Amino acid sequence: MIDFSKATEELNSYKGSEKKKTLIYNEKRYLVKFPDPIREKNKNISYINNAFSEYVGSNVFKIVGFETQNTILGTYIYNGKEKIVCACEDFTDGNHVLYEFESLALSVNPDKKIETEISDIIEVIEETKKLTQINIIISDDIKEKFWDMFIIDCLIGNTDRHNGNWGLLVNARSNKAKFSPIYDCGSCLNPILEDNQIKEINEVELKNLAINCYSCIKENGKKINYISYIKSKKNEDCNDAIKRVFGKINMKKINDFIDEISCMTDIRKEFYKKIISYRYEILKGVYNNLK
Repeated sequence: MIDFSKATEELNSYKGSEKKKTLIYNEKRYLVKFPDPIREKNKNISYINNAFSEYVGSNVFKIVGFETQNTILGTYIYNGKEKIVCACEDFTDGNHVLYEFESLALSVNPDKKIETEISDIIEVIEETKKLTQINIIISDDIKEKFWDMFIIDCLIGNTDRHNGNWGLLVNARSNKAKFSPIYDCGSCLNPILEDNQIKEINEVELKNLAINCYSCIKENGKKINYISYIKSKKNEDCNDAIKRVFGKINMKKINDFIDEISCMTDIRKEFYKKIISYRYEILKGVYNNLK
């Protein structure tokens, strides 16, 4: 594993709740995420496993075929202790600028506060494509990419796909904007569960964890339960995303990838593979019903 302690450090300019550093490694800039001290009271957990969640979640997206931020698992010596960290390569530069969705919402309607209500999100996406006062050519597939992302966020159980961790990547030379590479997947795969807790989870409880997973995206003010929403088949855009994406989910590649992570315990590997598999089988049933 790479020891990022030896990398060049810059002042950190990245937002977010986790402890992080900005490091230069092999002439590339990385946001390096550290395990987060738990902030919840009455919990005996020393660190959140967000580094593993970030790494696995990002690579599941990549395996499915999404353009995704490159991530590397490594170590960092901090206060005399070695920490496992996830280094996330910065895909922006002088020619590529990221506009997160919350910024797009302000461009479309500065008078309206856009949160994570699904109807508001789709409205902003539709209005963004109609913007004529800006000199940017916006790709026609933004809404489709959003729903494709929603399906894989369901697969990995991402509970925090808010308006500040997805958006458009604008090429400053061509003035063309496309859906940004996928980034910030640290809230997937139940990161607050430690190995000793995972060992105590039986099959019924594991299935319940897989099913009872909520997006931070809301419908009528309530967080969407991924599985219930997708199984309802009430949203044609979501249905179309299932039909586009499901066939690209390769469970063998996902399982092989997880098995090859040398610094992860077998307990966590099996947990990841099982919970993803449960959701995969549900998505498979919806997909077969839609064909």
